[in-house]
Amino acid sequence: MEEQPSTARLALKWGVISGVISMVYTTALYISGQFTNTALTWLSLVISVVLIVMAMREYRSLNNGFMSYGEGLSLGTLLTVIGALIATTYNFIYTTFIDTTIRQQVLDQARANMEDQGMSDEQVEQAIELAQRLQSPGLQFLFGILVSAFFGLLISLVVAAFLRRNKPFGELS
Repeated sequence: MEEQPSTARLALKWGVISGVISMVYTTALYISGQFTNTALTWLSLVISVVLIVMAMREYRSLNNGFMSYGEGLSLGTLLTVIGALIATTYNFIYTTFIDTTIRQQVLDQARANMEDQGMSDEQVEQAIELAQRLQSPGLQFLFGILVSAFFGLLISLVVAAFLRRNKPFGELS
């Protein structure tokens, strides 16, 4: 009887890969000054989808071509959380110790966007004040993990539905 592959082990492998790719991509955005470009930041979502698909396909191939919906869902979600822990920790270190101007640049860009939308000075100041409170390192870390886990769950729900391949009824593991 063959041993079933571990979703946790594959999630760790692909989560580390995801975290490293995210670190490199984020650094490239920071260095190029493109970190406020929303189109480029959405590209990280596409990268996440590709990595989740690759992880699920590897699991399925190691499991004799089979993967249940639950296995795919847990693999993709755990992979995303592990990658988010790595990427969010790196982002915290980068913006706190390496380039401390990033947070202010983000606020300046947000201010400009709000002014372009025709918001009053009072509304802009209230929004910036709230954004500054939410930019504390602890909250940024927590929100980074939670948002990543949420999107990882959503992506995994869809990808697992397409990639699942249940064992025929009556076939034992």
